Amino acid sequence: MTASTPAAPSERVLALVAQMTLDEKLAQIVGFWEGEEGDSVAPLQGELSSTGRLDDAIAHGLGHLTRVYGTNPHDPNERAKYLWMRQRQLMENTRLGIPALVHEEILTGLSAWKAATFPTPLAWGATGNTALIERMGELIGRSMKELGIHQGLAPVLDVVRDARWGRVEECIAEDPYLVGEVGVAYVKGVQSAGVHATLKHFVGYSSSKAGRNFAPVSIGPRELADVLMLPFEMAILDANARSVMHSYAEIDGVPVASSEELLTGVLRDQWGFDGTVVADYFGVAFLNILHDIAPDHADAARQALQAGVDIELPTGDAYLVPLKAAVEDGRVDEALVDRALIRALMQKEELGLLDADFTGEPPSGVDLDSPEHREVARLIAEQSIVLVSNDGTLPLPATGKKYAVIGPNADSYQALFGCYSFANHVLSQRPGVELGFDAPTFIEGFRAEFGDDIAVARGCNINDDDRSGFDEAVAAASAADTAVVVVGDLAGLFGRGTVGEGCDTDDLELPGVQRELVEAILDTGTPVVLVLVTGRPYAVKWAVERCAAVVQAFFPGEEGGSAMAGVLSGRVNPSGRLPVTLPRSAGAQPYTYLHPQLGGDGEVSNLLNSPAAVFGHGLSYTTFEYGALKVPSEVATDDAITASVTVTNTGERAGGHVVQLYARDPWASVTRPLAQLVGYARVELEPGESATVTFSVPTSRVAFTGRDLKRIVEPGELGLWCGDSATKEVEATTTLVGDVHEVSIHSPRLTTATISA
Repeated sequence: MTASTPAAPSERVLALVAQMTLDEKLAQIVGFWEGEEGDSVAPLQGELSSTGRLDDAIAHGLGHLTRVYGTNPHDPNERAKYLWMRQRQLMENTRLGIPALVHEEILTGLSAWKAATFPTPLAWGATGNTALIERMGELIGRSMKELGIHQGLAPVLDVVRDARWGRVEECIAEDPYLVGEVGVAYVKGVQSAGVHATLKHFVGYSSSKAGRNFAPVSIGPRELADVLMLPFEMAILDANARSVMHSYAEIDGVPVASSEELLTGVLRDQWGFDGTVVADYFGVAFLNILHDIAPDHADAARQALQAGVDIELPTGDAYLVPLKAAVEDGRVDEALVDRALIRALMQKEELGLLDADFTGEPPSGVDLDSPEHREVARLIAEQSIVLVSNDGTLPLPATGKKYAVIGPNADSYQALFGCYSFANHVLSQRPGVELGFDAPTFIEGFRAEFGDDIAVARGCNINDDDRSGFDEAVAAASAADTAVVVVGDLAGLFGRGTVGEGCDTDDLELPGVQRELVEAILDTGTPVVLVLVTGRPYAVKWAVERCAAVVQAFFPGEEGGSAMAGVLSGRVNPSGRLPVTLPRSAGAQPYTYLHPQLGGDGEVSNLLNSPAAVFGHGLSYTTFEYGALKVPSEVATDDAITASVTVTNTGERAGGHVVQLYARDPWASVTRPLAQLVGYARVELEPGESATVTFSVPTSRVAFTGRDLKRIVEPGELGLWCGDSATKEVEATTTLVGDVHEVSIHSPRLTTATISA
């Protein structure tokens, strides 16, 4: 691959660098985090968080202000006044008068008190609607811009490889192309507001051994390039993402934070990235205290700067003093500091911070949960809910039936949100502080659909062995025509939840005694509609086999309670598709649908790993049929495949449908997966209506890293099929002709789809 020419620093930036003292230089490549005692929202925060006062820390300027809004429940409008005061202080009381860059978490919306909270990324992947995700990104970026926030730490582009990993709920999918295309849409949306998105976590983090957070990663260069790096490549080359965060991972013994091969060789030399690389929180210090490859913080700083890390976040306490001494005594070349400094100042210049004027009034009356925010949150929630199985019980009749609603997630607003929501990230440690916006629980949504005359029982808690509520739940179910059982996860941090950062699992059964609760209710003989509100896929084959219906929601956000109830009533016709496989068991992990022949069931092993539900699966209350899949007989290896299919709504009600196009290379120089998503398109069809979807698939979509570690497209037969999951419905074959084609960064990566009625 050959890189594009990165932007050169302006004369203004170079002039600033030339007049800076070492203290002023170092101040621009670190942040400061003004927390409070008891905060715990990052690994080892207590040991490594900011010490001293911000007034003292900004004497020489400051690179970043860390999570001004997102650390504690401050009123956003009042906090804006505080931020403007601090920025004026930097401009008026430091020699060079450079404002700080403000960053926040934005994974499921701006992580600030009273701000809209959208569904988690797994829900984005389930919609098949990239335009809707881009619209969400625009709203998040607009909120950031209004409050003086410049950089958002999202999206997470880690590809799901092992469902046991706690941070699965932050990811989009187990397919790298789906992750990349949705990530591109999100980045474009956020950055359209004039702020910067940050890609997380480059790279390898999701492949930790046994799904354990921070565990070592042992993968080959082919999997790294073809699966894990692909979404980052797409977001940089196709969305011009302006910032990248290194991962905590160590790959084959080399921590990414110290990998010049990845942070410079791949990001900058191959892909032409000219933005900033920021440390995952305390990631530079971890080279010393966790990875044991640096004897002290000074050498950790040297290794990170040499590799290509530009900004140490969230704070520079463990970085500044030892790094300054190391530069002064010659252990660290000041040119490394200057390189990072130039990139940091270029970013501030690009964001307009070098020309910023904070003398005016701060924003006031900012609405962070407007009707438009809520509309988009509702649409994503409704389009992401997956109907996994249904014996005809759903949709439920509006009248004439007695319903019991049971389960620990039925009346919990926390169950609607992911780990990086403000509710579960911050408010979980601030008991008694109100949520600050409306988030109807499932029960509230169910009552709005079916009335107040329903029996309610909690049954059990999320994650303990208390069965004292079983009898009440069984009695309620026994007296009902249908029992709706709402179970799943609570997102949290470092053991405070069942899923989330630092909340990994060694089995994939529902947490606590929730499976026992469901089985006790099934034993009553009352039909059970199981609603899974989770942040990871669980092993629920038993439930699919026994329940009348199974509905999967991945932390569906502030409108999720109403959306789930709407699916059960039929007001919403379900159209979500599984962005991750519902696994057979924990013992089958790591598993994704992207496996070669020997990665699936077969005669060579007595163990089965066929999943409970395949990638891309999802049912509807209507039916869809496909016509023939039409593809050319031959396509050049450096061209694009045109594939078209007609889909018809053959049912009696309108519905959304995600048409999925898969490919398989049956013979190649390295083993290839049995199925690979190469395109998808969402269509909305009235009863009897048809639409023709025409995909243009660049051959780079079926490229792979060959034996010489070059990404290539090989000539030969290629199987293609369409369907509503990775399972084949209509098939066709084409032949790629010509020479082996080497793919470059200039090759198209995105499949386009056109829809004609």
